[in-house]
Amino acid sequence: MVAKNRKQTGKSPATQADRDKSPLVSPPGKSNIRRPGREGKAFTGSHPNGLSGIRHKLGLTPSAVVKLGITLLLASCLTHFLLLLIRYHLSQLFENDRHFSHLSNLEKEMAFRTEMGLYYSYYKTIIEAPSFLDGLHMVMNDRLTEYPLVINTLKRFNLYPEVVLASWYRMYTGVMGYFGIPTKMCWSINRGEGLTPVDSCEGMGDPAYFYVACVFLLNGVMMSLFFIYGAYLSGSRLGGIVTTMCFFFNHGESTRVMWTPPLRESFAYPFLVLQMLLLTYILRRTAMVALGISNLCFMLPWQFAQFVLLTQVASLFASYILGYLGAAKMQSILVTHMITLSVCFILMFGNSMLLTSFYASSLVSIWVSWTLSSDVMQVMAWVGSTVLLKFMLSTVLGASDDAHISGLIKSKFTSYKDFHTLMYTCAAEFDFMELETPVRYLKTLLLPINMLVVALIAVRVSLLVGCGSFLRDGELVYHSLQLVAFAVLAILIMRLKLFLTPHMCIMASLICSKQLFGWIGERFKHQIVVFAVMAVMAVQGVANLQAQWGIIGEFSNLPQEELLDWIQDNTRTDSVFAGAMPTMASVKLSTGRPIVNHPHYEDTGLRSRTKLVYSMYSRMSGETVKRNLMKLGVDFFVLEDSWCTRRTRPGCSMPEIWDVEDPQNVGKIPLCTHMSRNSRPHFTTVFSNDIYKVLKVPKVTKDLR
Repeated sequence: MVAKNRKQTGKSPATQADRDKSPLVSPPGKSNIRRPGREGKAFTGSHPNGLSGIRHKLGLTPSAVVKLGITLLLASCLTHFLLLLIRYHLSQLFENDRHFSHLSNLEKEMAFRTEMGLYYSYYKTIIEAPSFLDGLHMVMNDRLTEYPLVINTLKRFNLYPEVVLASWYRMYTGVMGYFGIPTKMCWSINRGEGLTPVDSCEGMGDPAYFYVACVFLLNGVMMSLFFIYGAYLSGSRLGGIVTTMCFFFNHGESTRVMWTPPLRESFAYPFLVLQMLLLTYILRRTAMVALGISNLCFMLPWQFAQFVLLTQVASLFASYILGYLGAAKMQSILVTHMITLSVCFILMFGNSMLLTSFYASSLVSIWVSWTLSSDVMQVMAWVGSTVLLKFMLSTVLGASDDAHISGLIKSKFTSYKDFHTLMYTCAAEFDFMELETPVRYLKTLLLPINMLVVALIAVRVSLLVGCGSFLRDGELVYHSLQLVAFAVLAILIMRLKLFLTPHMCIMASLICSKQLFGWIGERFKHQIVVFAVMAVMAVQGVANLQAQWGIIGEFSNLPQEELLDWIQDNTRTDSVFAGAMPTMASVKLSTGRPIVNHPHYEDTGLRSRTKLVYSMYSRMSGETVKRNLMKLGVDFFVLEDSWCTRRTRPGCSMPEIWDVEDPQNVGKIPLCTHMSRNSRPHFTTVFSNDIYKVLKVPKVTKDLR
């Protein structure tokens, strides 16, 4: 049983009441919405620029102003409540899964596996540097991530979230330290079973705690945006409630942020929700500057944003072709996209993946297609010129960083496969959507509601053809097309259901729309139907939430802890490591040793390096693999037997993946099997436990240089 004893820090201990409070839930702030009653009376007839003047400009009656004020006040209170609720919900799920508050600093770092640990390492670099600018210089001139190369990680890895959070953390701890306000409380944790006790800290002064809390706060803001989005799209506050309830009831299908806070989607997706909300507003009115800013905030943190925005441009273009979006507004949206893409390109220090993306080519191609008169010809010209321009730019600029995406898409429709596509498709999240996902949508009524909404939109559109009211339904048509685009992405790559599920929740808000469901009858009857539907949804929805709340675990990885401690104590600070990508991220984060490969696979050079490193899991000779590692300058290779034997499905073990690339050695015993038994004569085993074995690589000889 874990015993938790407070460390003596010289400061007065907190009371038990203070300890019982959730550290992740802040007291709700005061609403800044002012009631419109008294001010309106004070200025009536005497000040044309007061509330009365605003009322007349908006064409509102006094009763409408009061109603608007009440609506804004309720919306403010509800959005604040949702922000705090989802933040608490996420933090509790994360705490229940890992017992994060009881982990040492090393264990917290190990809990950020794979690319999460890589991203977090740059946040750690900046906050531990002598100054913020020194830390920024270190991540922009990084010598540890792809030894011996010096790379600008801010350009390569979309690290603006870590830069911002590190600056906030330094400012927060600096201000609190100046006033002598404690920011964290540390404890001695007895881990039992003969293990040494560890120190664990919680509070916003703890780097990992601060990082995770900010991520959950951002996603709490996103939940408030969902309420506003659903209410605005449906024209009913009840629609906002439906959207948020659907999101909660399908939470496990909507997000991974509670398990993987540092992933890029955790930072980027809330800004996509804001961007789509603003786009919906623009389809009725105009707010291009806000759209551009949200666009930029979505693109900067995530390399995958360009593919999502491509589907958005395609949906908007289809809406324009069908006559539901005016040419002037379409042009304004395109210009906004092009400007934000250019700004993002500059802020990413000329990242070529942006210019050579299908998204960038599609923006240019639409202008070309507009020179044609036929709608069919415009669509064909847009598709053809987008593909042609993309490959022309890739050839001219010599960019092949996204070549694996083309291979991945090709493998979905053909029998094509190579080493890099199999590295993706053998992972469950990059496989086709599993059958259980739509079944879960059925149980919470999310799928039936969306099918009904889309069917009614299709009927409405077909009935209004020729009636001159195309533009009024533009937002409904766009959202339906965007839903189809997200559905295609999710079916092809299961991981991308994080776009589909939330959008289905937003579309579900339309059951509250008078525009689509006015045929039900008067308002009261309509609301009764909506509440009845929500009650049925809650049956499975509450069960889903209870299943999430029932996940109780505690992070522990003693073999990796032994490995990292051994590296820290027994190797030089400039010793170079290679091995499985997830493990290398942990080695870099927790020991600061140089590595030659890592989990961020979106670079052609890194993919080539990883392929050389992973030859240890092929059937090649030991001499060939040794030479590969020596050419990379590797001093130590971390061998994991599980990578040699693990098989997610037929054809997906590492030796089988290598058989596609190395058919001449098919049938031989994998080298990793030999190495797990005896590493000589090619390598020397210097450390081993139940999971890891560290092999010392001979120094490079003159004939290999």
